[in-house]
Amino acid sequence: MTTKQKLLGLLVLLLGVLSLPMPVAASPFGWGVFGADVPFGSATSLSIALGGDVSIPMSVNGSNFEGSASNTVTVTTTDVVGYYLYAHTTGSSDMTSGSASIPASANGSAAALSVDTWGYNTTGSATNFLGLGPTSSLLKDAAGPYKNGDITTVTYGVKAGPTQAAGNYTIPITYTAVAKGQ
Repeated sequence: MTTKQKLLGLLVLLLGVLSLPMPVAASPFGWGVFGADVPFGSATSLSIALGGDVSIPMSVNGSNFEGSASNTVTVTTTDVVGYYLYAHTTGSSDMTSGSASIPASANGSAAALSVDTWGYNTTGSATNFLGLGPTSSLLKDAAGPYKNGDITTVTYGVKAGPTQAAGNYTIPITYTAVAKGQ
C-alpha cells in the first residue's frame, strides 16, 4: 500500500468518525423563547417551595371574629414559557376542629366573607376572598422562566360568628405547579 493510499484511507476513516450522529436536546423550532436566560437544550426543571403553615390571628369586629394571614409559594422553573400555579383543598373544603367546622366561602369572585366561612386571595386584600374547594383553582398564570424563583403571596381569611365553637381549625391545602412548555 502506498503512502498516498494510506493517507486516503486515514482521511476516509477520519471523515467517517466526524460524521457520526451525536445526541442533542433542543426544543423544536418555534417552541422556545428568544433570548431566554436558561441553558439551551437542557431539560426543563420545576420546583415548588412553601412558606410554612399559616396561623390566622382572630380579633373581634362587632359580634364576629375576623382574621387574615398570608403565606408564600415560590416556584422555580427553567421552562421558558412559564408555569401555572393551582391550589385545592385535600378532601373536604371545611376547616375543622374536632367535630366543629367552618365551610369555605361560596364566593366565586373576590368579595367579603359571610359569617362562618373562610377563603383566600392572591391580591393581599384583608377583606375580599374567594372560596377554595377540592377542585383545583388557578392561582397564577406566569410567563417566562423563573430560574431564581417566582413568589406568589396567598392570603387566607376567616370570619366566625359568636356561636362558632372555639378551637384550632385546620384544613390541608395542596399546591401544584405545572410547566407550560411542551
